[in-house]
Amino acid sequence: MAKKVILVMASPPVPFGKADSHWYYVLLKGLVDRGHQVSAFVACETPEEIEQTQALFTGYDLQCYLFRPLQGLRGKWQSFRRPHSYMFDSAFRQAVSKRLAEPYDVLQLEGLWSGWLGLAQPEKTVTSVHYLFCEDGTFEAPQWKTRLQGWISYGAERYLLKSLPRFITLSERLADRIHQIHPDAITHTIPLGFDLSHSPFNQDKPQQSQPIVGLIGSFGWKPTYSAAERLLTRLWAEIKAQVPNARLQIVGRGARERLAAFEGQPDLSIHQDVPDIAPYFNQMDVLLYAPSAGSGMKVKVMESFAFGTCVVTTPEGVEGLPAQDEIHAGIAEDDRALIQKTVSLLKDPIRREAQRRNARLLLEQTCSPDVTLTQVERVYDAIVEANQ
Repeated sequence: MAKKVILVMASPPVPFGKADSHWYYVLLKGLVDRGHQVSAFVACETPEEIEQTQALFTGYDLQCYLFRPLQGLRGKWQSFRRPHSYMFDSAFRQAVSKRLAEPYDVLQLEGLWSGWLGLAQPEKTVTSVHYLFCEDGTFEAPQWKTRLQGWISYGAERYLLKSLPRFITLSERLADRIHQIHPDAITHTIPLGFDLSHSPFNQDKPQQSQPIVGLIGSFGWKPTYSAAERLLTRLWAEIKAQVPNARLQIVGRGARERLAAFEGQPDLSIHQDVPDIAPYFNQMDVLLYAPSAGSGMKVKVMESFAFGTCVVTTPEGVEGLPAQDEIHAGIAEDDRALIQKTVSLLKDPIRREAQRRNARLLLEQTCSPDVTLTQVERVYDAIVEANQ
């Protein structure tokens, strides 16, 4: 049965935006296509993001707002009182409150920090948790400012997790951590939905004379940066020694700024803030993503699966996916095994072909919009039934 849904998103719902934007695009478009009445509220960083979102969703009940963090002492107080709430300015909050005063069935808050908007209406609220700082050790550093920020952020996570009743998580690992903090919480584990039409599978991937190992992501995010640092300092030299004609390619937001110390190494190219990542996935033979920590699903691994690029990663790299080692990806913890799996793929085109096709099929079976949205609708049914 169709529901009246209020949907809050901390990033614009566009298929090639930030990591969470992929899912927001699937969620908003899919819910409306299925007949639900959706009132969507979106936080955007730039006027261009607003224009892009409004152009994609003409005719939708959609309101976009720019980030307008408070400055000075008021801003510091807000950051201390409600950390990471800067995405939702007073106009955003007022618009959501006005809609909440009208009839609705479900308030879906995407991202834990959106939970600040659901504290007054918890019984009809479900909050999606994509990752947890406390699980990732995000603020573990000797600097006192980082430790203070961690103390504030970890405390805010615990407060929201203990204050909200129901969550959608991307993995059982996240669900387990939530239950450690809030034993009575209701959790539903649903993988990120992925619109595969925007990531066409490369059917005829040629064997290159110089195979390419690569890493794509946002390098301001600790898991991706740690994966790049490990690749450049501990993995690449041995891979290069065993496959002398191999090249290394690093692509993404902040890549040159964060990895400037490594530029100039032989056969290394770094590309920052590229307009289209598809060509880089299509020319890459192996995505090697080995973060030191990082909870939740990894969109760049999912994109690699979608485009048909082989992946070597840690178990955290395929968190939330039922991926099997040597079938869908090369999966290992230690450096030696990660190197060996990468080298084996670079030297064996038959193995690469089988693995990349298996990975694409896995994504189709577990993360298609039809599969994931059906699970979301079951959560809505549970909320409506609990409030009858």
